[in-house]
Amino acid sequence: MAIKTMNRTREAFAGAALTATLALLAACGGGKEDAAKKAQQEQASAGQTVTAATATLASLRRKVSASGSVSAWEEVPVGAETGGLTAVGLFVDEGSYVRQGQPLVQMNDVLLRAQLRQQQASVQTAEANVARDDAALSRAQQLKEKGFLSQASLDTSLANQRASAANLASARASLSETQTRLSQATIRAPVSGLIISRSVTKGQIISAGTELFRMVRDGRLELDAQVPETELPLVRAGQGAVVTSGQANGPVSGSVRIVTPQVDAQTRLGIARVTLSPGSGLRPGMFARAEIDVGDAPALSIPASAVVFREGKPGVYLIAANNTVRFTPVTTGERSGQMVVIASGLQAGARVVVQGAGFLGDGDHVTVSAARPAAPASAPAAPAAR
Repeated sequence: MAIKTMNRTREAFAGAALTATLALLAACGGGKEDAAKKAQQEQASAGQTVTAATATLASLRRKVSASGSVSAWEEVPVGAETGGLTAVGLFVDEGSYVRQGQPLVQMNDVLLRAQLRQQQASVQTAEANVARDDAALSRAQQLKEKGFLSQASLDTSLANQRASAANLASARASLSETQTRLSQATIRAPVSGLIISRSVTKGQIISAGTELFRMVRDGRLELDAQVPETELPLVRAGQGAVVTSGQANGPVSGSVRIVTPQVDAQTRLGIARVTLSPGSGLRPGMFARAEIDVGDAPALSIPASAVVFREGKPGVYLIAANNTVRFTPVTTGERSGQMVVIASGLQAGARVVVQGAGFLGDGDHVTVSAARPAAPASAPAAPAAR
């Protein structure tokens, strides 16, 4: 009996010890879980570690990028001043460079030459009548002075002389008209320039006012460069530009001739007309790009790696006072090395995310660390780890 009582006592003591041990282990395990949760919460509140940069305003050598179509400096239409005649001679074609006054088209002028001879004969007849009536008036005046002729006869001689003079003037006017029409039968270049289009063929009956050719005056071309309205105030007449096109052999120098005063309300673009140097190899209608040197100008710049694209639009992540970030769209300008100019959307002094910007979203918390120095551009890339 005593032995049974001792066994029960031992069993009870072992159970109590086991219960205490399990409770102790449970308490230790719960502390570790709480610590882990606390660390996760702290890490979540700290967010991703990024580097930041401040948008700075400085005077930089700036170039404005623009693009557009090549056009003629001045297009000159060439038409016919007289009509109803057939083109019997065609002396130039598209691509020909002509001088002012050079014949382009000859129309059939046989009828006009016949009319010219007729008008010349009419003028000669009128001149003879004037000479006859002048002599008759002179004799009548002499007879009137001697009293051998009445005043009525003198008046008749005077009227005949005046009528002859009027007929002579009319004949000469008709002759001048015929000579003008005859000269217009030969269509000549109104200015020197390049023929870019032709719409007349040999044997065609030409109507008055019909456009036959279109010329580029002096062969001068220019680029209608479309400039964003934010950069349009920087562009002025006389500034140099470098124009490139995929169709040309190489860069072409030019200069800004004029900046149009109007901005398109839909595209928000203005036009800067860039005069191209002769022999550029460009042709009207070609697409080209221009880099306009606008000189030193204040520019807001940030590291180029800070610019990310969301839904196809460029922007940056601004860092707020509580280390949260917000995506802000920006308009970028030209790039200089590792820096890019911000044309609009950002204020000087704003802090933006540089490294790590591509992995952020609006409202994310970040931890800002010191920026690492940028590697030189010529340094080779490190081999990938295997």
